[in-house]
Amino acid sequence: MLIYVAKRVAAGVVLLLVVVTLIFIAVHLVPGDPARTILTGTGSTPTEDAVAQLRTELGLNLPIWEQYSRYLSELAHGSLGHSLQDGRPVTEYVAERMPRTLQLVGATTLVSIVLGVTLGALAARRGGFLDRVVLFLGSVGVAVPAYVAAILLIFVVGVQLQWLPSGGYVDLGEGFGPYLRALALPVVALSIGFTSIVMRMTRSSVLETARQDWVRTAEAVGLRRRAVFLRHVVRNALTPVLTVTGLQVGALLGGTVIVERVFSWPGLSGLLIDGVSSRDYPVVQGVVIVIAAMFIALNILVDISYGLFDPRGRR
Repeated sequence: MLIYVAKRVAAGVVLLLVVVTLIFIAVHLVPGDPARTILTGTGSTPTEDAVAQLRTELGLNLPIWEQYSRYLSELAHGSLGHSLQDGRPVTEYVAERMPRTLQLVGATTLVSIVLGVTLGALAARRGGFLDRVVLFLGSVGVAVPAYVAAILLIFVVGVQLQWLPSGGYVDLGEGFGPYLRALALPVVALSIGFTSIVMRMTRSSVLETARQDWVRTAEAVGLRRRAVFLRHVVRNALTPVLTVTGLQVGALLGGTVIVERVFSWPGLSGLLIDGVSSRDYPVVQGVVIVIAAMFIALNILVDISYGLFDPRGRR
């Protein structure tokens, strides 16, 4: 098992290095000069001498390979660099915004797993009424993009009915009730697709597991069908669901960008978009690398968990 874990971690480190390299190249291929953008933002027309001087101060005049080696050195020391706009460490920006994004992702994951697994398991009777309802709702949920759901929820629940706030962030210190009210609509918008995927996967996996010979054998020796279903069928059916859930949580880390923007949720998305618009390379690189690192780490944990549940997955 230790060898399996070491291989997965080593593969994750290599993949992260590839991601860092691709991100570094991509942001430097984006048209525009950060030095000129910064000086233009002061309200005056920058001279070429001023632009050249600022490029020198920011290290943008160095060859691309030297900038890359410096950036890798900073990463190795735990630094994501400094913002070109104000010189503030990118790690401070990320540390400030990331908990808010993780709150959104965590709440969405909890709601989606509970609803998806419960409804999927209940619907695992092929051709039944609940089965048809779940299949229909699952198909609709997968087809509706999160940003479309977000806009509809704001219009109906936030504007027309005025049941919940249509946007903004409330700190938990201001009260649990107001915090939940602010969290509700973004979580619902993100949970629709996630729940639908988990629900359909759980249904298919439970139906497949229930057809196994050992299930019929357990019932034949006198075990109650309900006990066999809950203790054995559902439990064994959750292994593939775990893999799908891990992938969906990873997708959520990047998929919250538009939803956070729609609901004015001050997470990593706002930081990323502001960094792109201002050509702030270190901020863009830092945010994307953090998201990529969390995605890779999550998939490593899923692989390890899968190996624990099913030893065949270690091969």
